[in-house]
Amino acid sequence: MHIEPGIVVGAKLALSYATAAGAATYGLKLAADAVRESRFSGLAIRSVMTTLLVLTFFQILPHYPVGVSEVHFILGSTLFLMFGAAPAAIGLSLGLLAQGMFLAPFDLPQYGMNLTTLLVPLFALQALAKKIIAPNTAYVDLKYGQALALSTAYQGGVVAWVAFWAFYGQGFTAGNIAAVSTFGGAYMLVVAIEPLVDLAVLAGAKALKGARISALMTPRVYNAG
Repeated sequence: MHIEPGIVVGAKLALSYATAAGAATYGLKLAADAVRESRFSGLAIRSVMTTLLVLTFFQILPHYPVGVSEVHFILGSTLFLMFGAAPAAIGLSLGLLAQGMFLAPFDLPQYGMNLTTLLVPLFALQALAKKIIAPNTAYVDLKYGQALALSTAYQGGVVAWVAFWAFYGQGFTAGNIAAVSTFGGAYMLVVAIEPLVDLAVLAGAKALKGARISALMTPRVYNAG
């Protein structure tokens, strides 16, 4: 996952540092809340799992450059539903950082932009989930429409932030508008597939209820809020 190198350069990178710092600060608040709810060990285990999954999503699942960025199956809503907002945020942050440090060092200058692009839509998804999922509904009982709304919110947020960085860095030229439009259109494939993945994963979790592995998931998977 990365904004293509050279799209935002020089002094303009300062904005990405500021937005990333804001997103990271809110992520730390979520982490502190998670520790109070399920202890540090629960947060740590889920964060390790999400980090490994994010690296897998970025490196192994199909991904291809389109326009101003790459189209990835980030599965942000899946990470949120299975592990919770804080572990998902930590996994996205550390997975992205590990990718830049060890596999794609040319991405490191874009880390602030990419971090913002991944985390802010996750936080918006969390807020949406509180509105569309009743407090007495466990995640394993979600309907397709709810999964579609969550996935659309996350992926739409990713596209919106990519577009923002592209226009911020390169302006509203005809070529840039076309590149952003091509990228946004390609992401509709992800929106079409991700809700089905969410429901399939939740169905698998429902079948595993009571198994030892179920303890690794966020409690809301099985329990009402």
